[in-house]
Amino acid sequence: MATFPRLAALTAIAAASGLAAALAQPAPGPAPKPEMMENCPGLVSQRPRATPASLRVALNADQVRISYIGHSTFLIESPRLVRIATDYNDYVKSPIPPNIVTMNRAHSTHYTDHPETAIRHVLRGWRPDGSPARHDLNLQDVRVRNVPTNIRDWGGGTERHGNSIFIFEIANLCIAHLGHLHHTLTQEQLNEIGRVDIVMVPVDGTMTLDLDGMVEVLQALKAPLMIPMHYFSSFTLSRFLERVKQDWASVEIRDLPSMVVSKTTLPATPTVMVLPGR
Repeated sequence: MATFPRLAALTAIAAASGLAAALAQPAPGPAPKPEMMENCPGLVSQRPRATPASLRVALNADQVRISYIGHSTFLIESPRLVRIATDYNDYVKSPIPPNIVTMNRAHSTHYTDHPETAIRHVLRGWRPDGSPARHDLNLQDVRVRNVPTNIRDWGGGTERHGNSIFIFEIANLCIAHLGHLHHTLTQEQLNEIGRVDIVMVPVDGTMTLDLDGMVEVLQALKAPLMIPMHYFSSFTLSRFLERVKQDWASVEIRDLPSMVVSKTTLPATPTVMVLPGR
């Protein structure tokens, strides 16, 4: 049995060793930024459903057509002919009548108080009483849901739940439209969005989130395909593209404002894809 002096000596040696080990450990770094870790909720167990030949118009069951109309408005078409217009408004019109429209309220170019009566589903990304809007719509082969975010008010303050990020689940793809995003995203918001395949991102850098902040959002979302929107001139777009080249080498500019994409044709490396539009 060890004598008391020997125990004291062993204790001192152990304490010294523990102190040395602690001193050898690197100092903790800054807390990691929020980032998406999971797949898009609802898509994990989904498989593309076969579309009857009589319903096929150019799209296969695993394809989605995305057309940039202008500003923040895209026309998204599903294999079963469900058509969605994003940030639907009175100024930038879809050439094909949509079945579903989404809106945000930052400016009148992102919503309308007078949607066409033939539109079956009008999804506003805010509520008049300031509570968060909540949508989860299933129509044919399309699911549309939203994640509320805040916007700046005209006095420089914060208007809670004034914007929504809309997520479209189609043909085993998860497509996110960031709307008029004014801030980076929390981990809770990222978890609710889920890992996305395609993101439509406002790139003006002033009226929405600044460029560094928007790049942080894109890094967190980790989408293979990023499509710019909400740019007002070639200068604004070029400024964004020069900024993102610091983080992503692949930048493509298409000649046509429309593209067909599927899970299997997503780019192997993260790519910024510019679609021309008004």
